[in-house]
Order: sequence, then C-alpha cells, then structure tokens
Amino acid sequence: MPELPEVETTVRVLKPKVLKRTFVDVWTDAPKLIKKPESLSEFKKRIKNKKIKEIYRKGKNIIFELSGGLSLLIHQKLTGHLLIGKWTFKNGKWIAPSGPLSEKMNRFLHLVFTLDNGQMLALSDLRKFAKVELWKTEKLKNSSTIKNLGPDPLEKTFNFSKFKKIILSKKGKIKQVLMDQTVIAGIGNIYSDEALWRAKIHPFKDISKLKEKELKELYKNIREVLKKAIELQGESISDYRTPTGKKGRFDRFRKVYRREGEKCSRCGATIKRTKLGGRSTHFCPRCQLLTR
Repeated sequence: MPELPEVETTVRVLKPKVLKRTFVDVWTDAPKLIKKPESLSEFKKRIKNKKIKEIYRKGKNIIFELSGGLSLLIHQKLTGHLLIGKWTFKNGKWIAPSGPLSEKMNRFLHLVFTLDNGQMLALSDLRKFAKVELWKTEKLKNSSTIKNLGPDPLEKTFNFSKFKKIILSKKGKIKQVLMDQTVIAGIGNIYSDEALWRAKIHPFKDISKLKEKELKELYKNIREVLKKAIELQGESISDYRTPTGKKGRFDRFRKVYRREGEKCSRCGATIKRTKLGGRSTHFCPRCQLLTR
C-alpha cells in the first residue's frame, strides 16, 4: 500500500501538471471504486467542468480541492496509483504510449479523468481496492475521515515532545501503534519496519518498556526515513509507481522490509519475518533485541 512518501510524491508530481485544469470527462469499468456519491451518473455530473484549485495530502489520502465547493478524495489503498499522461482507447482497452506508462504495473486502468488540455489522470489498480469520493469541501474537512487522523509526522509542529506524549498515551506493541492512522498519519508496513530497524527497536516491544533514548531514536529515524523516501520518490518493490509511470528509488536504501533471509547490513545476522496483527513484520534478531 502506498504510504506517506508515495502519496506525497504523487501529490508533488501531479501538482504542476493538473493544477488549474478542468475535468471534462470520466470513464470507468469499475464503478464500485466510487464510494461517494454511489451513483456513477451523479458523480460524472457533479465533477464535470470543475477546476482543480489545489491538491494536497492528508495522511494517505490525496485530496483535489475543486471549484464549486467540492473536493475529490482518492485513497489508493493496496495496489492503486495515479498516473498522468495520454492513452488511446482501442478494442476495449487503454493503450499507453511507449515508455514508463506502458510498463506492466501501469496497465490496470480502471478510472480515467480527461482534463481540458487533453491530458488524462488515471487510476491503475490491480485489485480494485482504491476509494474515490466526491465531497462538499467543508463537509470533508469536518468529517471523521479527516478529523480522526493523527498528526502528520513531517509537520513542523510534530516535535519530540508531542511524539513522546502521543506514543506513551497508548498501549500495545510499538509497530502496531505506529501503523495506527489515528495515532500518527501516514506510516504503514514499510516505513515502520525501516524506522524501527534504524532505531534498533524490536517491533513487538511494548510501549511501556520503551526508554527515553529509544523514543528519541525512533522519532529521529521516522522523520529521516520518510524524508529520504520522499527524496527518492517512494518504494516500488510492489505495485507503486510515480504519476509518470516510473519506479521510486527508495529500494536501494531498504534495510529490512522484505529482506528476510538476507544478512543484516549492520551486524550480519539473518533478517527475520513474522506476523503482527496479520501483517508481515521484518526485523534483525540481533540489532533489535526484544529484551533490550
């Protein structure tokens, strides 16, 4: 699933390409992707001729603020990613021009918006789990979708004191708490594994056992790994691609996520994988001692 760096990359790449553009048409072969309004015809009617005034990220949500007091929210979920370009519809399929957009992971187009300059904003989603919602802007801002999100870990106001207070107010294993979007917004499986490895903290460690030094290391490494991932345009080990169809470059900096069976680059021990809350979790059994 695209996490904060992938979503932030998507917003940054799309912004200069779609800002001030107007929606003129919508195509989909998967109307269930559109959750609000439930009627596809109503969705098309309401979004047509709306200009994109702003685009920004809230947690893992991409929000297009539109004219007419509307906002389009897209959550890419497990396998979705937004693309920008031009496609040709032929024999019931969208055909991409040669180049990155024609790469395999970019071929699962299930929602295509045509803009007033002829460009297209498309959602490629292998498993069709993405969520698309059209809201009245003020209602969205005051909705549980937005208000229930925890603070953004890259906000200037998110200092160590705030981080410490939030974390220590929770109970449970540290990785599960980091992935809870109501605690901190934007961190998922990849970057929780990476930050915990860098901070030398076992993902199963109970919040109550964390020391001040560990909390400081974790805070620092969460911010550093997210910033580095944004700089490198995200992680493309699975489905994610940038809006131009290219892979993110964080993969060469990935230290532990999906490296089970490989040697830890810090101590040489074998990276382990286990399950936590139904999700795969990767760690070094020597660097990240549970009893430390």
